[in-house]
Amino acid sequence: MSFGEACSRLVRWCGEKPLPAALLAACLATGLWFYCFVPIWVNGAQSLLHWAFAAWNPSGEQFYGFFVAPVALYLAWHHRALIQAAPKNGSRWGMCWVALGIVLFVLGARCLQPRMALVALPFLFYGATLYLWGPRVARVVLFPCVFLLFMIPVAALEQATFRLQFVITGAIELLAKLVGIKVQAIGTTLTARDGSFNFEIAEGCSGIRSLAAMSMITAVYVHLTQREIWKKLVVFACSLLFAVIGNVGRLFTVILFAKFIDPEIAGGLYHDYSGFLFFPIALLAMTGFSRLVNLDWHHVAATAMTPEVLAAPAPAKPADKPSSTISYDY
Repeated sequence: MSFGEACSRLVRWCGEKPLPAALLAACLATGLWFYCFVPIWVNGAQSLLHWAFAAWNPSGEQFYGFFVAPVALYLAWHHRALIQAAPKNGSRWGMCWVALGIVLFVLGARCLQPRMALVALPFLFYGATLYLWGPRVARVVLFPCVFLLFMIPVAALEQATFRLQFVITGAIELLAKLVGIKVQAIGTTLTARDGSFNFEIAEGCSGIRSLAAMSMITAVYVHLTQREIWKKLVVFACSLLFAVIGNVGRLFTVILFAKFIDPEIAGGLYHDYSGFLFFPIALLAMTGFSRLVNLDWHHVAATAMTPEVLAAPAPAKPADKPSSTISYDY
């Protein structure tokens, strides 16, 4: 179904059911008004959208927030065939979810907590879908609605930066020793034993900047590729590990560049552009771990035992025993 066909179907639906269409339009207009134009936050100086744009900035490590809504829309569009095939039977239970979303927004405005107002978005969209088109359609759009929670800036990520710096430093020291590079880790500093380079693992190099982005990518990946719930949860729970592996790999190449080519270029130009190596390494770790989770271990074990079975000598056939029966010819 193309975009034009989807638009024409929506127009026909609005003509066939004017009351639900008017309710949907009113909800969308109200949401846009309160989220985009009403200056409630920061002492009445900013709307919620303005506040979110200010929070989604590179210095706050939350720049990924700009991509959440487009990705959620794409996921809903990706499942358009399922939405089209699902029976449309509106449920009044959807109004309960809408009411919960309204309560969360009002509480956020009353308590001056814009994050709580952003939490209301998934409830509003899911409730409106459930009310207008029923539980089958609502089940299809459940993940895109929940995905909108990534829009919420998480200040706690910055507090985890300090500990991750030590993890990154220790991992790079171990890898350097494995390849024969003598590096000493003191705190968050990596120093060559021969004094050729001395690098500080800064906050931006700890992986916290890319953690949320990697979590988003992992969430989309498991949603599109995994079927069992436990596999989705296991792979998604390791998104922090994937981010750490990607950053360790990127910074380890900086150490290799400094050791074998030039320390000054490694700490300057190469370090600045080595960020492009993060996502290939992290994505390889994600897909590799996903393959391990989906591996048929019983088949692997049976395959590993096959050579031994083939190498084993075949049991000897028992020799024919002489018959103890005496026959007589007449």
